[in-house]
Amino acid sequence: MGLTSNTVLALAIIAGVLLFAATVWCWPRLAGRTWRALLGRVGLLLATQLALFSAVGLAANKSFSFYGSWADLFGQQTSVGKVVDHSMSSKDIKVVDKQKLDVPGGAQPQVGGQILKVAITGQKSKITSPGYVWLPPEYFQPQHKQQNFPASIVLTGYPGTAENLIKGLNYPMTAFKQAKAGKMKPMILVMLRPTIAPPRDTECVDIPGGPQTETFFAEDLPQAIQATFRVGKKPQNMGFIGNSTGGYCALKIAAHYPQTFGAAAGLSAYYDAANDATTGNLFQGDDKLKKRADVLHSIEHKKPTGTSFLVTSSETGEPN
Repeated sequence: MGLTSNTVLALAIIAGVLLFAATVWCWPRLAGRTWRALLGRVGLLLATQLALFSAVGLAANKSFSFYGSWADLFGQQTSVGKVVDHSMSSKDIKVVDKQKLDVPGGAQPQVGGQILKVAITGQKSKITSPGYVWLPPEYFQPQHKQQNFPASIVLTGYPGTAENLIKGLNYPMTAFKQAKAGKMKPMILVMLRPTIAPPRDTECVDIPGGPQTETFFAEDLPQAIQATFRVGKKPQNMGFIGNSTGGYCALKIAAHYPQTFGAAAGLSAYYDAANDATTGNLFQGDDKLKKRADVLHSIEHKKPTGTSFLVTSSETGEPN
């Protein structure tokens, strides 16, 4: 039973209801002052509260997709699966599953496009991360078989699940509808989460002696995308977008790699690396690395590059 399954949520709710009923039923019997009665009351109250908090937590996780599996929750690496399509795979990107978009005729890629579940390995960083790739219908249509497409990396917040970009934020469906309406060009979306060394929040930093996350997203991933799919190799062919931590990563990396990314968007992003229990010591006392991780400092001290930046926030509830 998966972490986000209805069965697990239902069991947690049922357990909470039963424990609450048991507490009400047994309370008169546990009203004494003996140590056994005291332990009984404490045990029932704790068990009931634990069940209720578990149900609320599971419901929140199901809605917002903080964690996609038990392995994600406990910070464990999971197998990326076996290759199911060698023709669409490369040495850096392995296709391990395929999905169709829920649109009329979606079973045919040339009509509804296709979502690929992939395992991406960075040649420099040596990091392997699961993700998803959206290929628009035009990618499969004969009249476009020689055409290169623009692509964008899409990141969730921390810890995040890449599936939420498909099921929650609806990136592929939105791209499909907008392209069909003529409001955007058909483009490839490469969807991941920034947590590629779970459970640590690396803030897309090349950590001294640790995961080389910036190298993975800024160098390895664009090269893998261009080597595997029909994507142009100019900055105007590659974008980067994300929300929260993913937005911070998008803005920071695009600021440092204008030769790769022509545009970046941060949705409710922040502008400097977080420093808390989930990140650990990111910079190992290196002040130069710390300043490099500050988006605003980097932009202020760089010459204009022609890269476009979009940032969004809200009037209330956002500190940025």
